[in-house]
Amino acid sequence: MIQYFKSSYNRLEELNGPEKDCWINVVSPTGKEIQELSSRLLIPSEVLNDPLDPDENARVESHKNCMLIVSRIPVENQEGEDLAYTTIAMGIILKRDMIITVSSRPTEVIQGFKDNKNRNFYTSLRERFVMQLFFKTSVLYLKYLKSINNKANDIERTLHRSTRNRELLELLYLEKSLVYFSTSLKANELMMQRLQRLNLPDNVKEREKELIEDVNIETRQAIEMANIYSNILGNMMGAHSSIISNNLNITIRFLTSVTIILSLPILVASIYGMNVELPFQHSAYAFWIVVVMAVSLSVFGVLYFRKKNLF
Repeated sequence: MIQYFKSSYNRLEELNGPEKDCWINVVSPTGKEIQELSSRLLIPSEVLNDPLDPDENARVESHKNCMLIVSRIPVENQEGEDLAYTTIAMGIILKRDMIITVSSRPTEVIQGFKDNKNRNFYTSLRERFVMQLFFKTSVLYLKYLKSINNKANDIERTLHRSTRNRELLELLYLEKSLVYFSTSLKANELMMQRLQRLNLPDNVKEREKELIEDVNIETRQAIEMANIYSNILGNMMGAHSSIISNNLNITIRFLTSVTIILSLPILVASIYGMNVELPFQHSAYAFWIVVVMAVSLSVFGVLYFRKKNLF
C-alpha cells in the first residue's frame, strides 16, 4: 500500500501522487509497487526493500540522490500470539524535496502522523519530521514497557496462587520482548548519534535542538526501563523456580514422613499376623494391646518428625 500526504494549512491532506514537500507512506508493498515507486522517484529498489526485512539493523546510509535511515520500532502483536510485543524495521528515505517511510506492517507510530495527532508536524520540514518519528518511537517504547511491567505484575500475583507452567511461559515471553526492546533501543541510540554527528546540518541542529534533546532523553529512559524490567523479570523467574523446587521438596518430605509413620502400625500388624507364638496372643485384650502398640508407635513417630521439623 502506498499513500501520499502533504501538510496544508495545519492539516494533512492525502494526495493522488507524489508532489514537492510531500510524505509518501509505504506499508507492506508488493514487488510491482516497489518497482513502480523506484522508477518514479529514481530510488534504488534495494533501498525500498531493505526496511521490509524484520531483522534489519538500525543504520544510516547515504546514496546518490537519497539517504536511508533504518530505525527499529515497537509493535504490538495480535492477541493469541506468544509474543505480545516485538520490534520491526522502519525505513525513512530522505530526498531533496520529499520524505518516504517504509515498513512491513502498519504501526502506531505512523498512524499517529496519519491522523494528524502531532503538533507542529509539517511534511515540508523533513529533518524535523525525522526527529518527531524518533521521538514518537521512544514514547511508544515507554508505553509498551509500562504495559509489559503491568502484565508481569498481574502474572506475579497469579503465581502466588498457582505454580502452573503457563504463567512461567508468559513471563518468559515478556522477557523475550524486553530483550528485543533493549537491543533495538541501543541500536537506535547509536544510529541517532551517528545521524546527528554526520548528516544533520548545523542550522537544523540549532533549530531542532530541544526536540533532539527530548529524543535522546526519551531513548535513554526507555533503555534504562527495558534493562530494569528485564532484570526484574529474570529475578522473578529465578525466585519462582526456586519456590517451586522448594515446594516440591517439602511435599516429597511430607509424603515420606507420612509413609514412614504409616509403616509403623503396619509393621506391628505384620508381626502379629505370623503363625508363631507371640506375646499377649492368649490374652483377652490381645487386639487392644496390638492397637495401642501401633497407635503409640505412630504417635511417637509424629512427635519425632515434628521435633525434627520434618512433619
